[in-house]
Amino acid sequence: MSWLITGGAGYIGSHVVRAFARAGLSPVVIDDLSTGHASFVPDSVPFVRADIRDTALVQRTLHDYACDGVVHIAGFKYAGVSVTEPLHTYDQNVQATVSVLRAMHQEGVHRYVFSSSASVYGTPDVDLVTEGTALHPESPYGQTKLIGEWLNADMYAVDELWQGVNLRYFNVVGSGDPTLWDSSPHNLFPMVFDRLLGGGIPQVNGNDYPTPDGTCVRDYVHVADIASGHVLAAQAMLAGRDLLPAYNLGSGGGTSVQEIMDAIREVTGIDFTPIQAPRRAGDPARIVADGTAAQRDLGWTRQYDLQEMVRSAWESRQNASA
Repeated sequence: MSWLITGGAGYIGSHVVRAFARAGLSPVVIDDLSTGHASFVPDSVPFVRADIRDTALVQRTLHDYACDGVVHIAGFKYAGVSVTEPLHTYDQNVQATVSVLRAMHQEGVHRYVFSSSASVYGTPDVDLVTEGTALHPESPYGQTKLIGEWLNADMYAVDELWQGVNLRYFNVVGSGDPTLWDSSPHNLFPMVFDRLLGGGIPQVNGNDYPTPDGTCVRDYVHVADIASGHVLAAQAMLAGRDLLPAYNLGSGGGTSVQEIMDAIREVTGIDFTPIQAPRRAGDPARIVADGTAAQRDLGWTRQYDLQEMVRSAWESRQNASA
């Protein structure tokens, strides 16, 4: 029994690969290494370096490794950059997804876990986001993720055996292995760590929001918890359980940006006072996900707290510089 993990050499994908291996689900990685790292793929895991827009190659990989399902994580994940590079974003996130789904259909593979995003909600008008919250993506990136969910739903019309689920992530942080780190230049933890390691001072965008400490509150989830959600979704499919079309992998709580800064100061031992910058346009005061459905249907719960998120992220970031 094996599962193809697209984007398995990336930050999230490499954690999913390890979680699948521990669960005995025999991962196979396909990744073009445009943002991933070959060193993130364990030597024991088959690795195909390729562009997933090559449908024939994806189908051949599914066939060669007798894959029982696909976890589709690969994609262009920079929401801000997608505004100025929309065509590239659609090519990487929509055309590539069509290619993966076509390969699955042609090879007769029916189980599919799609890496979606909280960006499908845009700026919600509720404090606690449920799977039923209105979908209003506000960037080409968010739009491509919503299209990806539509494509997943449309597969039921062409494959009576289709099992597809969308997992919506919020803010993924931390590290489940000191050799794996978040190398994105656009994510909060890497930006703060790089600023500190370079002798600079991180900044907070807005401290006058209607929150307990005035800074934005967001939903941060450890990457190892995100990875376990994929395993649980795959296992639920293999067991033939009925699932919702989408699940939020969120905490139901939330952490403010100032609380993140305080935890980073404590964990790193670097004393700093963040620069107070103006609010960024469009930043809501609070976005937190309700993870009740995932807990009920998948048995998914968070295992890591804020200190572990920061500690593990800092350890892996230091190893990246070694």
